[in-house]
Amino acid sequence: MTMTDPISDLLTRIRNGQMVRKSKIVCPASKLKVAILKVLQEEGYIRGYEVSENEKGKQLEISLKYFDGKPVIKEISRVSKPGMRVYSSMKDMPSFKNNMGITILSTSKGVMTNFAAQNANLGGEILCRVY
Repeated sequence: MTMTDPISDLLTRIRNGQMVRKSKIVCPASKLKVAILKVLQEEGYIRGYEVSENEKGKQLEISLKYFDGKPVIKEISRVSKPGMRVYSSMKDMPSFKNNMGITILSTSKGVMTNFAAQNANLGGEILCRVY
């Protein structure tokens, strides 16, 4: 069975894994998921990730991060969906939680945060929000 929204699946696996206090979760790999996880790691929301190969194909093993027993990610949600894409120009870049959270965008120069996109004077598709 094919998955219609693999990014939503990734975010839901992260959310569910943190609710049950798992140290690591596993999900199918793709280039876009790796780019999103790279941004999450750079911003300090996850410990890290590894791409491994098994009989089913490439898998991502994501190490979740906790602080004082509580998940570092308080809120993670999908913005642009397959049925309704959401785009933003550099001028109309939305702030999230008074700039305490990040918005992850897919731009022509790759996947990056809203702050990096504004510095590079780029707009793009808003993938998700993390706080």
